[in-house]
Amino acid sequence: MSAGDVAANLAAVRARVDEACRRAGRDPAEVTLLAVSKVHGPEAIRAAYEAGQRVFGENYVQELVEKAEALADLPDLRFRFIGHLQRNKAKYLTRLGARLAAIDTVDSARLAKELAKRAAGEGLVLPVLLQVNVGREAQKSGVLPEAVEELVEAVRAHESLALRGLMTVPPADEDPRPHFRRLRELAEAHALPELSMGMSGDLEVAVEEGATMVRVGTAIFGPRPSPA
Repeated sequence: MSAGDVAANLAAVRARVDEACRRAGRDPAEVTLLAVSKVHGPEAIRAAYEAGQRVFGENYVQELVEKAEALADLPDLRFRFIGHLQRNKAKYLTRLGARLAAIDTVDSARLAKELAKRAAGEGLVLPVLLQVNVGREAQKSGVLPEAVEELVEAVRAHESLALRGLMTVPPADEDPRPHFRRLRELAEAHALPELSMGMSGDLEVAVEEGATMVRVGTAIFGPRPSPA
């Protein structure tokens, strides 16, 4: 996909977000577009960066670290980690310092403790979101809704972590709206301002239900490249 295609796709997605905000009576400035660049190369990120995008989502630790190094000449480029994170790989992310905008998939007190230790060692206060398995899917990561309160307390006990909000991926074969609404209710119950929910196919519903961040990959970068 050419740089021009990426720029055009970005503009189209931003227009969708703006229109969804208009219908919902919201300010478009309240919703951040996270460009999900997993499995797309650094050149795709450069194309989006040239079109004004600054924050990108990555699912794999090694891939994120490699891209951060390859794109070190872009000083205000930031990454959010949106994949399942193993505790033994936390150190590779915290070493990125300011290049790491947040980790959006904290799902256990043990992971929070490890991240807090690594962040403190780097002199960071690391923004984090909790991943909530609102659909109660056995194959997905995330804390169950009834365990959110306990995990919120565990994360807030660490001075080197800054709990900002919640994220979720609803079941692919169900109406996402009830799941987005449930996440919003959980966030409100714990005074958490950020809600990461909604992707290429359902971002409008997410915006209507209060998303402050939508995660869009395919609609910006096209289908994932086939393995070589």
